[in-house]
Amino acid sequence: MQNSPFRRRVAVATALALGLGISPMTAAAAEPAVPTQRGAEHGPSHAAERYADRMLASMTLEEKIGQLFILFAYGPTAEGEDARNTALYGEASAADIIEEYEPGGFILFSARDNVTDPVQVATLSNGLQEAAEDAGAGIPLLVSTDQEQGLVTRIGSPATLFPGNMALGAGGSEKDARKAAAITGKELLAMGIQQNNAPDADVNVNPDNPVIGVRSFSSDPELVSRLTAASVRGYQDDAGIIATAKHFPGHGDTATDSHTGLPVITHTLEEWQQIDAPPFQAAIDAGVASIMTAHIVVPALDDSGDPATLSKKIVTGQLREALGFEGVIVTDGLEMAGVRQQYGDGEVAVRAIEAGVDQLLLPAAPQVAYTAIDEALESGRLTEDRIDESVRRILIMKHEQGVTRDAMVDVDRVLKTVGKRAHLRAAEKITDATTTLVRNDDDALPVDVDGQSVLVTGYGVTTGQTLASELTERGAEATAFATGTAPTAAQIDEAVAAAQSSDVTVVLTNNVSATSSQRQLVAALDATDTHLIVVAVRNPYDINRLGEVGAFIATYSYAAPALTSLAKVITGEINPSGTLPVDIRSADDPDEILYPIGHGLSW
Repeated sequence: MQNSPFRRRVAVATALALGLGISPMTAAAAEPAVPTQRGAEHGPSHAAERYADRMLASMTLEEKIGQLFILFAYGPTAEGEDARNTALYGEASAADIIEEYEPGGFILFSARDNVTDPVQVATLSNGLQEAAEDAGAGIPLLVSTDQEQGLVTRIGSPATLFPGNMALGAGGSEKDARKAAAITGKELLAMGIQQNNAPDADVNVNPDNPVIGVRSFSSDPELVSRLTAASVRGYQDDAGIIATAKHFPGHGDTATDSHTGLPVITHTLEEWQQIDAPPFQAAIDAGVASIMTAHIVVPALDDSGDPATLSKKIVTGQLREALGFEGVIVTDGLEMAGVRQQYGDGEVAVRAIEAGVDQLLLPAAPQVAYTAIDEALESGRLTEDRIDESVRRILIMKHEQGVTRDAMVDVDRVLKTVGKRAHLRAAEKITDATTTLVRNDDDALPVDVDGQSVLVTGYGVTTGQTLASELTERGAEATAFATGTAPTAAQIDEAVAAAQSSDVTVVLTNNVSATSSQRQLVAALDATDTHLIVVAVRNPYDINRLGEVGAFIATYSYAAPALTSLAKVITGEINPSGTLPVDIRSADDPDEILYPIGHGLSW
């Protein structure tokens, strides 16, 4: 991909998107804004336009409809049959699904048995492309996944792992964010995956957000904007893979998970312009090829009660016209509850297209969705010209990415890229700069663990064992006792007994709520004579529920690289340099900031 069309210089500085980048609008936010035309310098090449026009002229209407869909199949191979596929599609294998539905894209999930190892993923990707070549118009698929890193990681080791966005926010380095995206993108491309549904461009201003949290870089729109733009450049300019900024118009201030409900964002128009919109404008200015919509209601932008995915005022009026995005707009998964509450699965697909969406991701009932679009075309509700608009954008993106010229990968060379030593070294260096020491009373850290008995307890069987192994490598006699995120009274008693016979105790917390028994675990351990270190391995907000613990570290991730860096900080092998990318406020008084953005201790 040395000559990738995504390798473009950004002529409009990201700073223009921050504070100045969104044209003022009146309180009548529902009215489409005047286009800013930003991002026009990232327009498609003439070759891509010619390819799209040539293909459109030769395609049947059914082939065009197929290009709008991104589907999935259960199983690790393209030819393998699975009863779950038959139940959903009426077809048993991925190859049969592709032949029948002729989709424009396919998405891979570890939870749906698509992933065992990098070579298998590459073999699966090639099998999917072979099926697409034999189907309909023979247009290659866009194979995608959600390799955000950190909390959302579909392909694990031996692929190179990073601790995720909020950890990168703690590091604060655009160079590191770009490098992490470039490495992730290069490895995905080696496995035949041409599109990553990343970066997450949400500004996480709600500590109780159940679905974003550490997937966000920060609660600071400026920092999120900088690192979002850097990630886009890493994916597209450096790795030659399509980036997908998500979740427009901004999913960072909700206490409802759109997988299970329909969140309402109560930001005013002005708040949306200042908080949520800048990272998406920064992504557009950096040339992002694709943006994903959110299944959220934003009354300040559309007071109809429809989720953004189905809102023309948001998808077309704001994203297309106000922010000037000309690329491909993809829905979040249409199987999610947030988009299915008000309409049937067929109606959802039609309304998304009417709103201005180009790609329909994971329809809950694929046959119903296809039929609904057919019927909307027959009735005149949708026109072929409208379908052509989206298909043209999709074909242009495929051509620009290079998939139309060579969709297959060399399976024998996958492991020469995936998890190679230089990538692992870079990931370790980047992660070492993210671990954040929030509290260190009486110089509790670092600790010389050589010859010391160390108990690792709290969250996670694998997490605890991994950290214990890292500390053992550094001379400790470390053992792990997992209590999970809801320790029982008996587990707390057992942990306390183990701590009383240990020199050092490390307790790992994960999303401590007001009613979480993790609070009782930490309090009970703190009352012992053990040298106690508390570590939040997900959201850093845990400290506001735990009282005056002496030593508190935030890793933002329980991925293996984060635990290696944690062990280095605990033992003094490295000096912690990460700083908080979010404000940590008092649980009792949200107006009181306990630890502000930028706080971080060292020694």
